[in-house]
Parts: sequence; C-alpha cells; structure tokens
Amino acid sequence: MGCANCKIRAQYDKNPKSLIGRFWRFHINFCPGFKKYLKSLSEEERIALCQKYDIK
Repeated sequence: MGCANCKIRAQYDKNPKSLIGRFWRFHINFCPGFKKYLKSLSEEERIALCQKYDIK
C-alpha cells in the first residue's frame, strides 16, 4: 500500500507541526485508503499505529 511509504506521512513523522504534516493528520480521519490500509495490518501493528498517531 502507498500509505506505508507515503511521503506526506514521512513529513508528519519528521515535523508534525508543519503544514503538510498537519494536513496528513487531518486527512487520515476520513481517507478510505488509509482505513483500508489499517484493516490490512495485523492487530499488533494496527494498535501500535493507532497509538503512535493517536487514532481512535
């Protein structure tokens, strides 16, 4: 999936307060591709990712 190697996600990881980083964080709340990516992960990976990005 593109979400695992997303350049915008990397920008968020590097600087969460940047404009692009904040856009990515806002975007994942409704992005169907990211939701599909989360469902494709194992339970442990999904939990770790949700904790890292504070996703409910």
